[in-house]
Amino acid sequence: MQKLLPSHKTAHSSHMPEVSAEWAAAAASNLLSNIRSSWTNLTAVSLPASEEGGGGGGGEGEDRENLWDPSCTMFAEELWLENEKACAAVVHKSKRGRNRQELLAVALGVKMGVKGALLWQPLKLFAYSQITSLVRRAALTQNDNHFNYEKAHNFKVHTFRGPHWCEYCANFMWGLIAQGVRCSDCGLNVHKQCSKYVPNDCQPDLKRIKRVYCCDLTTLVKAHNSQRPMVVDICIREIEARGLKSEGIYRVSGFTEHIEDVKMAFDRDGDKADVSANIYPDINIIAGALKLYFRDLPIPVITYDTYSKFIDAAKLPNPDERLEAVHEVLMLLPAAHYETLRYLMIHLKKITMNEKDNFMNAENLGIVFGPTLMRPPEDSTLATLNDMRYQKLIVQILIENEDVLF
Repeated sequence: MQKLLPSHKTAHSSHMPEVSAEWAAAAASNLLSNIRSSWTNLTAVSLPASEEGGGGGGGEGEDRENLWDPSCTMFAEELWLENEKACAAVVHKSKRGRNRQELLAVALGVKMGVKGALLWQPLKLFAYSQITSLVRRAALTQNDNHFNYEKAHNFKVHTFRGPHWCEYCANFMWGLIAQGVRCSDCGLNVHKQCSKYVPNDCQPDLKRIKRVYCCDLTTLVKAHNSQRPMVVDICIREIEARGLKSEGIYRVSGFTEHIEDVKMAFDRDGDKADVSANIYPDINIIAGALKLYFRDLPIPVITYDTYSKFIDAAKLPNPDERLEAVHEVLMLLPAAHYETLRYLMIHLKKITMNEKDNFMNAENLGIVFGPTLMRPPEDSTLATLNDMRYQKLIVQILIENEDVLF
């Protein structure tokens, strides 16, 4: 049969603006402009009163302006040559803070003297926040191997120690506590108001991902830059290698303790986890670990947002209308969830093709995976019992029509 609609990939592809040379130049110019403004304003506040007033203040102000004057020798080519020659000596210095100070001064083309060192800390914090933001955007757009799964930032109110600048608007974060918000997945720091305008381009940092199980599906695949969760790929590969004909596969349970061992192996070792027959000869343990992964997801593969739509589609009496409705709801799934569900249904179809050996047809697999892949948004036992037959039917439809629906 012909597919009902074009590829899901087109519907979910996210397009980010290319980082051109003009954009980079404008960003660098804006960065230096903001640093200059912040440096000048903060210096006026931080200088001692004796230096700000009288004859001493004028000289200090001139030095501050000369620091950013393009016509001054501080931005001349001679300065770059001088700094480049000094770079080797800088690296060999023992004080790490001094190294960073002078190296960043070289990068910014700024001459750091005794007067300039007075406000090194705010300059460093601001420069780091802005450069981090530029690198973050450039990395997201230039990485050809990156899967374009859209993910919203997970912002939480945060209290910053010391001066901090917003990585979205480049303005200072005022206040002593709760100055802004930080994404707990990628570490992006912005104002609370700015967080409403930040695009859904979160690229989770692996250092912030503490485990594999119980981790949001999209967060996990973006952190590992993979198409699907590693648990799904590794377990399915192992089951297809030695368990397609195993009687009662997915219906027969493995030992709970061994399944927990597999879970801890993935949480500890990630994609290096060993689930081979040498370690776990019973294939039902691997099947149980895969089902446990889906059950532990904070947002099910069939998301809470689409749950009611899938149940409504399953209630349609006409088979053709039901199939069309299921396909339409599939297009509403997040891209990572869609891809994971598609891959799983292809695998379950292979299970049903060995029904003579494993005694598992689409209906039996629907009974097993229905409550595993989809859960009602409200934690209601009555709703779960009422919807159980529709959950089974949805999975059965997806397995029997995987070549049409995906």
